[in-house]
Amino acid sequence: MFGNFGSNSDLSSSIGLSNTGNQFWNLTPAELVEDTILQGEGLLADTGALAIDTGEFTGRSPKDRFIVEDELTKDTVWWGDINKGISPSNFDTIYSRMKSYLSARDIYVRDAYACADDEFRMNIRIVTELPWSNMFAYNMFLRPTQEEISSFNPDWTIICAPGFIAEPEIDGTRQHNFAVLNFSKKMILIGGTGYTGEIKKGIFSVLNFVLPHDRNVLSMHCSANIGKKGDTAVFFGLSGTGKTTLSSDPNRALIGDDEHGWSQNTVFNFEGGCYAKTIDLTRDKEPQIYDAIKFGAILENIGFQNESSTPDYTDGTITENTRVSYPIDHIENIVLPSKGSSPKNIFFLTCDAFGVLPPISKLTNEQAMYHFMSGYTAKVAGTEVGITEPTTTFSACFGAAFLPLHPAKYATLLGEKLKESDTTVWLVNTGWSGGSYGVGSRMKLSYTRSMITAALEGALDQEEFETLPVFELAYPTSCPGVPAELLNPKQTWADSGAYDETAAKLASKFVDNFEVYKEEADPSIIAAAPKILVK
Repeated sequence: MFGNFGSNSDLSSSIGLSNTGNQFWNLTPAELVEDTILQGEGLLADTGALAIDTGEFTGRSPKDRFIVEDELTKDTVWWGDINKGISPSNFDTIYSRMKSYLSARDIYVRDAYACADDEFRMNIRIVTELPWSNMFAYNMFLRPTQEEISSFNPDWTIICAPGFIAEPEIDGTRQHNFAVLNFSKKMILIGGTGYTGEIKKGIFSVLNFVLPHDRNVLSMHCSANIGKKGDTAVFFGLSGTGKTTLSSDPNRALIGDDEHGWSQNTVFNFEGGCYAKTIDLTRDKEPQIYDAIKFGAILENIGFQNESSTPDYTDGTITENTRVSYPIDHIENIVLPSKGSSPKNIFFLTCDAFGVLPPISKLTNEQAMYHFMSGYTAKVAGTEVGITEPTTTFSACFGAAFLPLHPAKYATLLGEKLKESDTTVWLVNTGWSGGSYGVGSRMKLSYTRSMITAALEGALDQEEFETLPVFELAYPTSCPGVPAELLNPKQTWADSGAYDETAAKLASKFVDNFEVYKEEADPSIIAAAPKILVK
């Protein structure tokens, strides 16, 4: 093995982790690749990327994510199906047993940080059982200079031991895998799973608590880019809505692809890398991602062509959630440091498989807060087992799984920032037109790009707008590069009565979904709901 050896006292004094084997501190990617291969944990693809298998879990396990319920969190966390509590004593038991598990084992230690705006920087120390887990942390978090590492003091510590198996009757977990956040001790424990996304999303969950609650910063599950005139754009959207594709623009530089904060004056990336899906990846569809897969990148759970070392991105044998992580500088058109000014435009992307919503509409501040809390998209037949017709999906703030606070907190922060800034919020339907899935057709990507470009360049400010009934969305009557007849969704349907019936059905789903938020939401937000008879 290569790299710098640490002393057991380095971790013993800070987090009580002693009696480990060798501690390898801040190894280079090349050293971590070599250790991974020597340990039989991975191999090199012909692209130069390291290919690994995350084992039993090839995605996050939301039902096995816990937050320690104590004096700091009991009255602030939004407890429920998303945020499940675990006792401080259970945390201590898990950690005590993890320390015993790591006793005499070699470990890898990484010093990194989150938040590209120095005012909000959070230092993180990541302790991992496996070298490729440590390399993932190198890729995804921001990387301190050697000088900064020499005087590094962590604000948070992550301990990731995929080989450690929890015992629910002893540890208080649901099953053998877990991710536990302790806001009082500023620690995250991950065990029983090798899926690297648990590391990334653990810190995202922390920032989603700390920044809005303590610093009045809106944390956002979004991508962001910046134009040549310095204008920042933010893109929210659940899986399948086009967030990564539409934020990749040759005329605009990428700030980041997944996690950001909006302070009083800046939009800043939380991360130092990208974590992208690779299923069915081609250079034509996603040239930036495709070309970023080189030495230093980590491919997860992919297949190979004809027993070669050439990745087969169409192979979903292990999982449809094949992934690649890489440092953000694997992409050429980026902003460094990864931050911009307050956004001029925000885009909420939704794949409306019902064909009801306009392809683009301008939201009032209250509508923006309502649709932000709703986080709507739709799954279609074939995307998941058992789905035979369009299925509504709502994820609060376009990232419910990572929100420790009530969604109303984030929506209120958004509303405050919209009032303080000259920001326009757009709702963009990248889904169906002319009918629901199976009848209508998917909106052409070229048209969606034209609409977003028109919004970014201010061209839509010169257009007239009309209001769509029920949802009361203001849509432009014309847009450069887009057939005018597509802009009013009802006019694209052959049967206007069928449109009205489908619109009422979707509106009811919006209203029903919002019931759980009504007690905490401001009346002005509730008033922005689709206009149907409310139960």
